[in-house]
Amino acid sequence: MIDNDSLRNRVAIVGVGESDIGKVPGMSGLGLNAQAARRALDDAGLKVSDIDGLLTAYSFTEPYFMLGSVMCEYLGIKPHFNASMVVGGCSPAIMLKHAAEAIAAGQCETVLVCAGENRATGQSRDQAVAALMAVGHPYYEQPYGPSIPSFYAMIAQRHMAEFGTTQEHLASVAVTTRSHALLHDNAHMKKPLTMEEVLNSKPIADPLKMLDCCLLSDAGGAFIVTSAERAKDLKSRPAYLAGIGEFHTHEHIMCAPSLTEFGAKESGEAAYRMARMTPADINVAQLYDCFTIVPIIELEELGFCGRGEGGFFYAEGHTRIGGKLPVNTHGGMLSHAHAGAAGGLLGIVEAVRQLRGGLGARQVEGAEVALVHNEGGILSSHCTMILTKDLC
Repeated sequence: MIDNDSLRNRVAIVGVGESDIGKVPGMSGLGLNAQAARRALDDAGLKVSDIDGLLTAYSFTEPYFMLGSVMCEYLGIKPHFNASMVVGGCSPAIMLKHAAEAIAAGQCETVLVCAGENRATGQSRDQAVAALMAVGHPYYEQPYGPSIPSFYAMIAQRHMAEFGTTQEHLASVAVTTRSHALLHDNAHMKKPLTMEEVLNSKPIADPLKMLDCCLLSDAGGAFIVTSAERAKDLKSRPAYLAGIGEFHTHEHIMCAPSLTEFGAKESGEAAYRMARMTPADINVAQLYDCFTIVPIIELEELGFCGRGEGGFFYAEGHTRIGGKLPVNTHGGMLSHAHAGAAGGLLGIVEAVRQLRGGLGARQVEGAEVALVHNEGGILSSHCTMILTKDLC
């Protein structure tokens, strides 16, 4: 068994890529993954033949059972290490952890991690709604008709009741991330957004409005992981893995131990401990934001503000570029892109790019340490990573 602390500074992300994003007619989910993978390979200065490990997630729009093997076949890769992981939106971060462990154990040298789907054009509206209804417990939740938005709405209601979080706080999350997306050439959403537009958007599940909910995009993302030693010789500046931790509390919301406390605290503590850092060391964060309540809770659990203060932290502008802790500088899943596991993976891509610098108006000044948090299910599974510009 690989000791988590032994992974510190052992591996680096050496290439990142994202597909065309938004509505991309004629592009399959596999095609979006391939496009992102090709761009990540080019970014690293590597060839397909250099890849000896591949990890991918799952797909609602592709009919394949062994998606990892299918992806290898599609890309022309014959690896020593291959799997497809299903941990919901938490999959990309956990795939990085597995890639790091495999490289440290000598199972492979260079791992391609990719995820993506054509959710905007590859499924009908009815199919999209059906997917939102398929997460609840098949015996004790699904028969009563709840949806993913309704589960997150319960969490939002509880947070509002316990801490005084308001709909304006939620709306400030959507407005902030949209302002960041407008600085990204490949973002799905390109129109400015106001507080009034969020608050007056269509009700989905009280208190969540349409613009409190993530996008459905055609999108794919990819990154390449190799040893820190080999990373020094490749084309692009690497981002080193300083810390990573995961934690799982439940799958179905009826089994959640709390509606205000989740596993981000524990996964974050593991990542901080491995990196030998604290929240004060983080310069930029990419937080999972499938609904506006989620990054508010993650801010609190990851130690960036006190319990119940996440909404105020957003409303006071601290998460904007130039603020105390810029969050989701690419626009997140609320405004940049969301397509299954690609949503969280694109946050990893953005973290690497921030550490490299040169992003113009989107660049966080002095970004040397980035935190990424992915969550899966209904705040069920959590993985936190800390990436650094230099070995630490």
